[in-house]
Amino acid sequence: METRLNSLKKCEICPHKCGIDRTNNKIGRCKSKDTVKVALSSIHKFEEPCISGENGSGTVFFSNCNLSCDFCQNYEISQLGTGKEITIERLAEIFLSEQEKKANNINLVSPTSYVIQIIEAIKIARKQGLKIPIIYNTNGYENVETIQKLNGYVDIYLPDLKYAENEIAKKYSKIDNYFEIATSAIKEMYNQVGSLEFDSNGIVKKGVIIRHLILPNHTENSKKVLKWIDENMPKDIMVSIMAQYFPTYRAKEIEELNRKITKNEYKKIENFLYSLNLENGYIQEMGKNEENYVPIWKINV
Repeated sequence: METRLNSLKKCEICPHKCGIDRTNNKIGRCKSKDTVKVALSSIHKFEEPCISGENGSGTVFFSNCNLSCDFCQNYEISQLGTGKEITIERLAEIFLSEQEKKANNINLVSPTSYVIQIIEAIKIARKQGLKIPIIYNTNGYENVETIQKLNGYVDIYLPDLKYAENEIAKKYSKIDNYFEIATSAIKEMYNQVGSLEFDSNGIVKKGVIIRHLILPNHTENSKKVLKWIDENMPKDIMVSIMAQYFPTYRAKEIEELNRKITKNEYKKIENFLYSLNLENGYIQEMGKNEENYVPIWKINV
């Protein structure tokens, strides 16, 4: 294990490639050390139907993030660092506990900063009987080399493709070259796990599901994202279009983000989606109380 953690002495896990020594309590853009920081583990029933099913998804919400999104719905943990530092051995115990609760899968939310530790925890848990699929639930801002490290450990990739327009990524998430980096990572994810596979209950066992959140005043960005998926990914790729946006965190102070999407914006994206050749996916219905689905961060790890 020590050999694997040595890579954190000059951390280049994510595209920022800060190069800092996380084993010496130093932090870079993601604010993570060499320990694992987790805010919540729970059975989550509000993911896509093929992930949650009836039993729910065994979700582990990691603290800290390599993006700085103005509109992050989980900002308390991603930006403010709410959570508890735990050992790799404790993370393995959490995986096994979620399996014991009959979860369909282990759902790693915002895992990028902790890839090395997660791999070690999976090894430990598998030796002790972990068998359910592992989901890598990411913002998409990933190094191809890091995704390659996960080969054999991750069964299902659940990446966001937030932006096709890099100027929007720079404005709202404070990063450069998001589109090129995220699309390269997504291609590697598909190369690694291939086409979607489901069990007899319709629960996904393997494959890639690309998520996209519709932002207010930015339907053209959403269309470009969907167009790229249609033109560059295999036809059996699954997409999940999310309409759950609500203004929170710094977005409350940004004029173009300080509202939910309109019915007209939703319809534009829905119509555009159906004009493409994509065969698999979901488009989330518009709701009225989206903020109620954000977890309450009662640290339970």
